[in-house]
Amino acid sequence: MPLTREAADAFGVATITLFAIFAVLGLFCIFQSIYFRFRIRRGAFIPLGYFNGPWVTRIVLILITIWWGVGEIVRLSFLKRKLFSSILLQKGVCDAYILSNLGFAEPSIFFAFAFLLHGSLQKRELGTLNQRWNWKTIGYMLVFCVPVFFVQALLVFVGPTFVKDENNTHGRKKIAKYFIRTSMPVGDTNICTYPLFGTIFLGLIDAILMSYVSYVGSRVLSLVINKALRRRVSLLMLSVLFFLPIRVLLLGFSVLPQPGDVAFEVIIFLSFLMMISCTTVGVLLLVYYPVADSLALREIGQREITEMVPYDDYYYEGASLVANQSFREIERNSDTSTKRGSISFRTMIREDQLQQDGVDEIGFSSRSGAHIGSPSPSGSSPSAAMPMLPLKEVPRY
Repeated sequence: MPLTREAADAFGVATITLFAIFAVLGLFCIFQSIYFRFRIRRGAFIPLGYFNGPWVTRIVLILITIWWGVGEIVRLSFLKRKLFSSILLQKGVCDAYILSNLGFAEPSIFFAFAFLLHGSLQKRELGTLNQRWNWKTIGYMLVFCVPVFFVQALLVFVGPTFVKDENNTHGRKKIAKYFIRTSMPVGDTNICTYPLFGTIFLGLIDAILMSYVSYVGSRVLSLVINKALRRRVSLLMLSVLFFLPIRVLLLGFSVLPQPGDVAFEVIIFLSFLMMISCTTVGVLLLVYYPVADSLALREIGQREITEMVPYDDYYYEGASLVANQSFREIERNSDTSTKRGSISFRTMIREDQLQQDGVDEIGFSSRSGAHIGSPSPSGSSPSAAMPMLPLKEVPRY
């Protein structure tokens, strides 16, 4: 059924509204992370400095998600009609949208999710969560996006030469348009479409990422004993495993209806809804709650933390990837600790894991409720391995 202009505008307004809400949340998270970093550098939050280690990666994640949302807004038909009167320019916008969103932004978001989650399980000796780790992580995100971007670029620039010519029944057989078509003119508007080849390749990448997130998440769940933290990890895993496949399936089914029909617009809007829902959950769990809980931790247990922080932790850029609650071991099992929940995927390790690990010793520290350190001599205590200094004797930076 052909879509009326009013109905198309309604889908566009709903898309813009959802993105505006998400953009406000993202900008607030950026401000929150920068504020936390500023207070740490000023010396006010020195005992919590290790909580904000992955702040650069978090900000980059939010900026990429906002970039993705801008692309979703620009592709809207009623905006293209107002901003670009030429059909050729509108086609160029659709090509740029495929390269930007499907070739770069969307895979980068989920690569960032995977790297942030994996960082919580890495060994301290590898330099996890310091500034070098942040820049290496961002570099890996860009490198891993190259194959996806390359495939989408082939579809945009080379694909049209393989489109089936309906007026030519002789010569070499070519593929159908919907496999590589990025736009289709309908009236005075070029409607952006999703090439099926690009969707299939994006689905393969998403399947790899879902498997990896499931693997890392299951490892985290096997170590964590805090119920609130387990709920957060489970929610992150379920959001990736639920929203991502549905989005890919919807993009694949979008080639069935005619572009401009009600069914087409509904499918595209639902796919956008799946993506922004998954992204919102990830940003809340990996960016907002870590910093918010760290700031709350200063009010609740700052005195206890300052008494526990080892000397070398003051010189360490960051610890938990999703900064943790880091209360003392006796406080972890209390009702208050359970209600507040942990803010790190490295917070609490099951006691039986301490006996199962034959290579590295897992010890509790205020830097990351649990960290993986080098083996210590038998019978040595954590305090002997990590000398403690009063806060007044620790240089401020």
